[in-house]
Amino acid sequence: MTIRPVRLFGDPVLTSAADPVTDFDKALRTLVKDLTETLRDQRGSGLAAPQIGVPLRVFVFDVDGVRGHLVNPALEFPSDEDQFGPEGCLSIPGLHYDTRRRRHAVGHGVDQHGRPAQVVGTDEVARCLQHETDHLDGVLFLDRLDPVTRRGAMRDIRDANWAAGPGQGQPAPDPGPAALNAPSRRIGTVSLAPISTATATSSAKPMAASSRPEALSMMACRGSAVAR
Repeated sequence: MTIRPVRLFGDPVLTSAADPVTDFDKALRTLVKDLTETLRDQRGSGLAAPQIGVPLRVFVFDVDGVRGHLVNPALEFPSDEDQFGPEGCLSIPGLHYDTRRRRHAVGHGVDQHGRPAQVVGTDEVARCLQHETDHLDGVLFLDRLDPVTRRGAMRDIRDANWAAGPGQGQPAPDPGPAALNAPSRRIGTVSLAPISTATATSSAKPMAASSRPEALSMMACRGSAVAR
């Protein structure tokens, strides 16, 4: 595993759509490990492959210690209910802005071995799924802000020390205690489930994973998340 430099705002890879993964090989497994290690080092809640300069549709997440990844994800939204609250990004370090997202989201995709998988999230988990999938489409959370807030964000970016000079492609600064102690909200629940069909359903009770590959693992988490 290798900690990779996080690309910063202004790098073209962050505004370009990523390519679908077609080869489920050792290189993909290494990418997932590198993303996971880099995310842990940055103490964020999500990281997409384009953020480390790899234009593939892969992201990892770690919301309050609940970790996972999705390859070639697609989202669906069980309801129209919204949430509105602070959001940040490891590629735009140190800056957080209230952003509107759907409160519930389901991510469908496959894992690093090509097996079908889904992530069902509420509140902060749902926010993370939407944020990371946006990265794979070349969309930054700044694009989700209202015009007034976005103009303020652009001014903040111009004033940021990491934006001066050759900052792109360098590791993002340590978020520090301020980011880690940002106002918290209920994270909600997440289920991580390798599934055999896209319509599989599961119980809401926590279950211990068995030794079978299709075993269901359900986890509930609470706490606060930081930049993605």
